Amino acid sequence: MKTIEALAPDQASLSAASKLTRQSNWPRLEKNEELALVWGECQGSGSNPYRVVVDTGDHGYKCTCPSRKFPCKHTLALMWIAATAPASFTAAGSAPEWVNDWLGRRRKTTSPPAVPTPGAAGKSIGEASLDDESATVEDAAAIERREAAQRKRAEDTRSSVAAALDELDQWISDQLRLGLAGFVDNSSDRCRRIAARLVDMKATALAGRIDEIPSRLMGLRSEERPDAAIRELGKLVLLAKAWRQRPDDAELRRLVSTSESREQVLANPDAIQVESLWEVLGEKIETRRDGLVSHSTWLLDLKSAAPRFALLLDYFPASAGRRSNAFTPGDRFVARLVFYPARQPLRALVAERRGDVSSGQWPDFSLGAADPLAAHVAHQDTAPWLTDCPVLLPPGAILLDDRGDAWWQSTDDPHGIALPIADAVNPTLLGLDLAATAALWSGSRLHLLAAQSGFGRLDLS
Repeated sequence: MKTIEALAPDQASLSAASKLTRQSNWPRLEKNEELALVWGECQGSGSNPYRVVVDTGDHGYKCTCPSRKFPCKHTLALMWIAATAPASFTAAGSAPEWVNDWLGRRRKTTSPPAVPTPGAAGKSIGEASLDDESATVEDAAAIERREAAQRKRAEDTRSSVAAALDELDQWISDQLRLGLAGFVDNSSDRCRRIAARLVDMKATALAGRIDEIPSRLMGLRSEERPDAAIRELGKLVLLAKAWRQRPDDAELRRLVSTSESREQVLANPDAIQVESLWEVLGEKIETRRDGLVSHSTWLLDLKSAAPRFALLLDYFPASAGRRSNAFTPGDRFVARLVFYPARQPLRALVAERRGDVSSGQWPDFSLGAADPLAAHVAHQDTAPWLTDCPVLLPPGAILLDDRGDAWWQSTDDPHGIALPIADAVNPTLLGLDLAATAALWSGSRLHLLAAQSGFGRLDLS
């Protein structure tokens, strides 16, 4: 999905594409895996459907619509379907004539071996060698042009993002000048405007983050919102400053503009790989304002000496409806995970899953003597722009205060540390002794995932 977001000319095209992902809009969807092609016909406002073809290898594309945006919404929608619902495509042994015509007029980055033709059989060895040499020179020139174009695009993107961060700095200054009270009251409109501007300037990931600030603020008590707004804006300032110092840093680029593809992460020789026994703690599903759904699945490493977590993150269009998940809270399986490069590696990919394991108790991580928020402090020290941090809390219980708000409170700590809980809590959990609790700490609220008690595992997400 990050690749599609990066290819989109603007946010409007991406939003329009999300509305075209329903299969009812596509009377024809076909693919040829050998040619790495998908194509289809999208029914538009006219009597004839638009014909769209996409090369899934190098993301080349063609659409017959008259749009002046490249790629158009039909092309983005076809890519979207290919990424989120590949089963929608029917396998085709041969491509239709209009697809073959497009193939014949473009130069692919990697061409299949040439098939000898009857006319070529009569060429002498010298003629054939000259042809091969000319083809080699031509291929080398094409590769050089392609690499030069890629460098030019990277430089243009970097310049555009730098300009976007300058505008963000000015926007933050304006919010502080106008007053935090006004920002909190009008955060939805103000964040939407700057987010749209950042998308136009290719800072798409940062735009998505800013779009979520209003919902974070509205989830707090009114008296807490000004302080939370300062924290949110401060994290943006720190992230922008870090990007300017290291614009080629993979983690910072991922948080500001675009992310690496799955293939790039798996092929990275420096990526951290962990083969272990993992348990699915829970999931967090949020509908974003840009029409995408963020689906986070949190895992716990059951063989690590200290609590280690992994985040599996996926995006899909809200119009596609709820998708079946490959993971269920409480599942245990042996797998090799590859982590995205980061100062505090959390996001990961499942490179290889070997088999499921029966459930049981969590390991003893000696949580009683540990600071429950030590992991959060470590995250803030190395990457202060991060938001949700996974934590494993020591023995405690969930209680209600005089206002009816839920809190997690330690039962081993003589100081009685207590942390507010963001979501509604099942009344049957109140007062229950929890041996350990896995949660996400945002700096102001806990989002509960799972817990261990005398009754076994409790799903809290």
